[in-house]
Amino acid sequence: MNVVMKQLILASQSPRRFQLLTDAGFKFLVHPVKVSEIIKENLNSSEVVLDLATTKAKALLEEQPSYQNESVLILSADTLVVKDEQILGKPQNETEAKNFLQLLSGSLHEVKTGVCFYSLPEGKIISKLDITKVQFKALTEEQIQDYIKTGEPMDKAGAYGIQGLGGKFVESTSGSWSNVVGLPMELVQKTFEEQGWTFK
Repeated sequence: MNVVMKQLILASQSPRRFQLLTDAGFKFLVHPVKVSEIIKENLNSSEVVLDLATTKAKALLEEQPSYQNESVLILSADTLVVKDEQILGKPQNETEAKNFLQLLSGSLHEVKTGVCFYSLPEGKIISKLDITKVQFKALTEEQIQDYIKTGEPMDKAGAYGIQGLGGKFVESTSGSWSNVVGLPMELVQKTFEEQGWTFK
């Protein structure tokens, strides 16, 4: 397999994705993009995360058209919490955060991340999906309220962060732990290896 040297660019403002890539030893640039995260109708949850991840990668190229002619790999991702096919994004307010946590309490849900690898200058797009099953402990009203007061749930899909205080609500996981944080590193690293991508 040919080894291809690229500049890795993370199209995300997520500090959690930044940390996961950094901890794995990758060198990369960060270029956040703003895209509408309004969920398209008639897509299931798996299609939604793949669509949003791809939209972010394409949006970055639109912002930086010079990348079209450079040896660049744009990495973008979108993560959603899904309970019985109900999509739980980032809560709009504390009431919604409470509703989400009550829904997850004592039950099993899925965390789905769509990851898009946009390789330039050849214009190759690879989109992959990772799913982790998460079992929540039964939560009391007081636990939920105390957690919301910390502010941690407000910028996280499903209103909890497994790598933070929300981790104590998790009874067990099946699948990639880093996927629940926001980027399935096992899938990412395997794809890099399969494609022969290394980073400068």
